[in-house]
Amino acid sequence: MAKKQDFASKTMKLAQHGRACPVCNEYYSHVVAVNMVPSKKEGAYRFAEQNIAVCKCNENEVYS
Repeated sequence: MAKKQDFASKTMKLAQHGRACPVCNEYYSHVVAVNMVPSKKEGAYRFAEQNIAVCKCNENEVYS
């Protein structure tokens, strides 16, 4: 029979599958940053999405 797992043990297990920061040993959480970039042809603005790995070291730079 399979063992029972609660939700907290599953989330802890999933959080540890990513890469760890070599400086602070914290696991990265990935966020999507959206920037407005002016278009060269039309002069209108476009949205540029970028995936960023965030840990305690660069948290202030990304979220500010």
